[in-house]
Amino acid sequence: MWWLLAFCSACLLGGYDSFKKISLKDNAVIPVLLVNTTLYAAIFSPWLAKTGFGGWDIQIYIIGKSFLVLTSWLAGYVAMKHIPLTIVGPVNATRPVLVLIGAIFLFGEKLNALQWAGVLLAMVAYLLMRITGKAEGYERGNKWIIFLIVAVILGAASGLYDKYLMSPDYMGFDRMQVLSWYSLYEALIMMVLTIFFWWPNRQSTTPFRWRWSIPCISIFLSGADFLYMKALSQPEALIAVVSMIRRGSVLVSFAIGALVLKEKNIKAKIFDIVLLLASMILLYLGSK
Repeated sequence: MWWLLAFCSACLLGGYDSFKKISLKDNAVIPVLLVNTTLYAAIFSPWLAKTGFGGWDIQIYIIGKSFLVLTSWLAGYVAMKHIPLTIVGPVNATRPVLVLIGAIFLFGEKLNALQWAGVLLAMVAYLLMRITGKAEGYERGNKWIIFLIVAVILGAASGLYDKYLMSPDYMGFDRMQVLSWYSLYEALIMMVLTIFFWWPNRQSTTPFRWRWSIPCISIFLSGADFLYMKALSQPEALIAVVSMIRRGSVLVSFAIGALVLKEKNIKAKIFDIVLLLASMILLYLGSK
């Protein structure tokens, strides 16, 4: 059942990326992220009392996750503001390749033939997507691409860290305890960044504009993360496959970028998306 949870998480994650792109257009990054982290923390706050503090021997691991995720988000938000959604999604989709390498070496995970076929096909699709992105002027040396790559690397590290924290074979932390506390720490960190870094310099930066798409970011992300961590909490779940399926969210965000945001070079990217969809099907069949 963990693979079905991962697929549902991917759909919500696609909506999350789309609302994020819409919210960040000509908008200030830090206050948007502050609103998101605060609402995200509020959604999971009921579990703070239910799961308990658990002691600093647990909280220190969760604080580490908070800094890791928040740094990835900051870099990703900056990149999302300046790069088309139909490029951001595919580059983000390279994350499972890094997770796969880490899962094999760190956790000794093994994939069956169908899963390997799905992973390899996805890698080909991701490579073609990055080549297509170069046609729009987003070379590897582009500073916004660098921000995106940093976000991808840290996001992959976070995925591996999640497996370590929540799998019964390792730390075995309660998933809701991790979600609720790390979201609280993220909100607190963002409040500090906003007060001491963005607010004093707000006159010289992009102004903050409220949009109703902003709270939708947190709503969709919280649902995606809940299903994702529930999937990882199952002993038979493979972090490499869960992460790969979650990157299927690119199909949703690509559709939004093409149909709603009217981004360019869509025809050149359709073949890449078809390959990615085929890889998701192989992963689904392999997981069953």
